[in-house]
Amino acid sequence: MSRYFTEDHEWVDVDGDIGIVGISEYAQEQLGDIVFVDVPEEGKELAKGDEAAVVELVKAASDVYSPVSGTVIEANASLGDTPGLVNEDPEGDGWFYKLTLSDPDELNELMDEIAYQAFVAKL
Repeated sequence: MSRYFTEDHEWVDVDGDIGIVGISEYAQEQLGDIVFVDVPEEGKELAKGDEAAVVELVKAASDVYSPVSGTVIEANASLGDTPGLVNEDPEGDGWFYKLTLSDPDELNELMDEIAYQAFVAKL
């Protein structure tokens, strides 16, 4: 499985034509305590850069954008009952949704983990 990152701190793990999307450790640290997560429904078509999910914080909300285009095939139902999973394990059990990639070439526009760490170090 390969992991790619955006400058907006979303990540996508890719295995064949399936991507699992979430936010980075850095992003959850910047956001603080997450109290609600709204993930996309199965079957929703997303284009790269579309608003895909929303995380609500104690006093604010933040959009999560789709790092790649595709069709949502599964939402992380665990986040409905336990939105804090995003804080506890943002790059693991705190994933948001899975999608079937419609344009794998879009991955070429994203950063690998080493490039992402270098990007975050400059912030």
